[in-house]
Amino acid sequence: MKRVSAEAFTRFLIVKNMAFYQLKTEQRIPASMAEVWDFISSPANLKKITPSYMGFDITSGDLPGKMYPGMIISYRVKPLFGIRMNWVTEITHVSEGRYFVDEQRSGPYAMWHHAHFIEPVDGGVLMKDIVSYRPPFGFLGVIANRMLIRRQLKEIFDYRFAALEKKFGTFVS
Repeated sequence: MKRVSAEAFTRFLIVKNMAFYQLKTEQRIPASMAEVWDFISSPANLKKITPSYMGFDITSGDLPGKMYPGMIISYRVKPLFGIRMNWVTEITHVSEGRYFVDEQRSGPYAMWHHAHFIEPVDGGVLMKDIVSYRPPFGFLGVIANRMLIRRQLKEIFDYRFAALEKKFGTFVS
């Protein structure tokens, strides 16, 4: 039941002005593994857990109901200052009912790798996310991360936390 905190961001390395960051989140969900997996592994549900100000729209056309390794998904997003951008991700790994990984192929980040994990716990499911990313523009990206990107990612994951609570309920220990 942790919300994303500023401390959840850890800078690992700066080499030649190329900063690498990680965001780790956890959320306990009072639902079955099957219910949570069915929801998070459906590309159609991405928009439901993304703030509307992001202008998130899937542009890939008809997508299957479930993600699979090698699946390419394209989006239009407004990550900064309302500027629309294309974002293309590939689902690189899927372990049915346990985890999947999406990686940016083109888009707003210099690098983006997002691993989604679920595991059973008493009373429901523990969902963990690890987002590893590198902002664009070298040293300017370091500044942008401190001033804007880190905060925006926190807001997006806080929104997702609330959206999942609304869908599945609040976990009670």
